[in-house]
Amino acid sequence: MNNGFFKGHGLGNDYIALDPDDLDFKLTPKRIRAICDRHWGAGSDGILALTPSKKADFGVRIYNPDGSEAEKSGNGLRIFARYLYSTRRTRKRQFTVETKGGQVSIELHIDAHGEASSATVEMGQATFRPQALPCSLKVAELIQQPIQAAGQSLIFTGVSVGNPHCVLFRDKGQAWTRQELLSLGPELENHKIFPRRTNVQLAVPIGPKSLYILIWERGAGETQASGSSSCAAAAAAVRLGLVQSPVTVKAPGGTLHIDVRGPKYELTMKGPVAEVFSGRLTPAFVRELK
Repeated sequence: MNNGFFKGHGLGNDYIALDPDDLDFKLTPKRIRAICDRHWGAGSDGILALTPSKKADFGVRIYNPDGSEAEKSGNGLRIFARYLYSTRRTRKRQFTVETKGGQVSIELHIDAHGEASSATVEMGQATFRPQALPCSLKVAELIQQPIQAAGQSLIFTGVSVGNPHCVLFRDKGQAWTRQELLSLGPELENHKIFPRRTNVQLAVPIGPKSLYILIWERGAGETQASGSSSCAAAAAAVRLGLVQSPVTVKAPGGTLHIDVRGPKYELTMKGPVAEVFSGRLTPAFVRELK
């Protein structure tokens, strides 16, 4: 379909998936912002653009709603997998996808209606090395490091799962508030020690194998759910001995299941994915983009 697109969500974290070869225009940061705008455009938390890959079955470039590019997105990958299956670009249930944050393996789970309503994604390994995020702190690992934000002295654990994360924990029973997320999120995202910015999770253990998180995404802001954020928070919590794997990670949008394996913190994520609609950008809207 000329200027066609697919829209789906993973626990309320929604993305538009498309093939740039089907567009009458090139994707630029300005046009990405216009398409993602929830009042003036199609509205989404980002764009998943199909690309060729020499290493994997498919490639994807992941764009944030501010026009910047993300290395990896767990919810985005589940949506992208359903897009590939729903648009018959593949009928396989297992395939690989190359992202800027590394190659992943995906298994689709087909329900009684013949729809790919959930997916399992091998998300790679978590690392706590500062150069992986990157982070400018001169330490061997970003485990329980001090940081100042919003006039507070805080402790964070830095994790890369192919993209950067700053995880802050509170003890069980001491919940974070949405107001704290809105205050701390933007300051931590843009903190000077993170030269490429970072995603932020405010986490609290709620059981021996479960966490609750609030999420601030780099380039998107407050987010109802995030696959990579859930992986990062789970890996950090396991590393700190706060929970045991497999970890159930709950967010405002819903629940993901994260398996953290071995000394290399290998990550597997499983969660639902929904298709919302398919359509095309109108000629009038495309003229405005141009």
